[in-house]
Amino acid sequence: MFSSQFIRDITLLRDGIESFGNYPFALPAIRSFDRMELHPGVTFIIGENGSGKSTLLEAIAVAAGFNPEGGTRNFSFSTRASHSELHRYLRIGRGINKPTDGFFLRAESFFNVATEIERMDAEPAFGPPIIDSYGGVSLHEQSHGESFLALVMNRFGGNGLYILDEPEAALSPQRQLTVLARMHDLIADHSQFIIATHSPIMMAYPDATIYDCSAEGLRRV
Repeated sequence: MFSSQFIRDITLLRDGIESFGNYPFALPAIRSFDRMELHPGVTFIIGENGSGKSTLLEAIAVAAGFNPEGGTRNFSFSTRASHSELHRYLRIGRGINKPTDGFFLRAESFFNVATEIERMDAEPAFGPPIIDSYGGVSLHEQSHGESFLALVMNRFGGNGLYILDEPEAALSPQRQLTVLARMHDLIADHSQFIIATHSPIMMAYPDATIYDCSAEGLRRV
């Protein structure tokens, strides 16, 4: 499994930061951040609201080449530029292999991703509709939980880097278990996950690495 690890570690380039008194560098989790090693399968980032876990995850995703609002690396739309500049100060330590698939999920902006898919499918194209890769049913015509499950079950194809921000937001406990089972299959198929979550169900995934964002800073637990 270690040979398939796409991101080995993430380092904060502290020398380039002018001040740790400004957002987001003033957050304890960022101010104390130096380097984090990632698990080849699943790394969780946890913490209370406002602790900086989503800010850190977003910066990791952008530094890894994803659109700040979510989607694959091919998505370049922007509804509202609200991401921080933290990604400019992260160094991504990559493995020798490159993922052939990838997705950044932000629960709060998944609606915008669904809208972008419909916009692209409305344009003339030679290939099949993009929505076919998501199960063939408009994501707007499903509940939030159904559309996210359709994403994980249909669009995630293995050998991928998947960065998920609070994926449990729209999922029942039973659906969270379904996602865990799908994650397990994808990890066996050489995928790597980085997940910010509040869910104890998600965090129960075996042999994962967990980092806690707290008032004391960022620490591995």
